[in-house]
Amino acid sequence: MKTIGFIDYFLDEWHAEKYPGWIESATGGKMKVAYAYGMTDKPGGLTNAEWCEKKGIELLPTIEDVIRKSDYLIVLSPDYPEYHEELSRLPLQSGKPTYIDKTFAPDRKTALLLFEWAEKYGTPMYSSSALRFASEYTELDKAGIETICSTGPGKFANYSIHQIEPIVALMGSDVKRVMFTGTEKSPALLIGFADGRQATVNHFGNGTPFGMIVDYASGNAKSIKIQSDFFNLFIQNLVVFFETGKVVVDPADTVAIITIIEYGLKAAKTPYQWLELPE
Repeated sequence: MKTIGFIDYFLDEWHAEKYPGWIESATGGKMKVAYAYGMTDKPGGLTNAEWCEKKGIELLPTIEDVIRKSDYLIVLSPDYPEYHEELSRLPLQSGKPTYIDKTFAPDRKTALLLFEWAEKYGTPMYSSSALRFASEYTELDKAGIETICSTGPGKFANYSIHQIEPIVALMGSDVKRVMFTGTEKSPALLIGFADGRQATVNHFGNGTPFGMIVDYASGNAKSIKIQSDFFNLFIQNLVVFFETGKVVVDPADTVAIITIIEYGLKAAKTPYQWLELPE
């Protein structure tokens, strides 16, 4: 059996709760989350010790201990990417396959730094929204896509990645500018690509399904509502990554996604004006 170590801001959160069971099920018990570290206890939630006792996972006092005892590493903190630099520094020096949960980094500068560390120390690493692996997206013909109108729930800061990730996967990473066109309650972002193609990200209320309308140069369009079990598809990809060390998400995609989010938040301060992205 291969062991996986969790490294988190605090362990009482949804991804940490679900991943162990999904991974064990996907591998028939050949991989198991066995160790965990949490930087702090969740305010108003379970302490890290209580969470580990409930899950049957060994709580370790340091990140170094988790790295030493684990075959593979997952850096979590999905809603607190501002801690990913601190939590990922040692894992990315370990040479052990490391997955860093969404959202990968709080800004472009940190994203580039994390990839620099991984390359320097020969550590296989990637990050992705699980939505990238939804079969409705992976089975789409990418050729000739002109425009995408994407929809989904949640706040822009921590949920836009679930729309931006599939857009970049389908349209590429050569994004030049963004424009905020939404409201405080319904954020929306226009993404401009170097060749003139465009995509829009639209956030609506809770219960809004993830989906998009894809328009092709041919004049045909396709309307998509996500119904596949994208988390299961993501976990399958994660397991293969751990087994092989092969990354299927282009780092250029991930850097572009983080740059779009960072500059999308800046663009919200000056709506209806293009904001150019750094080269």
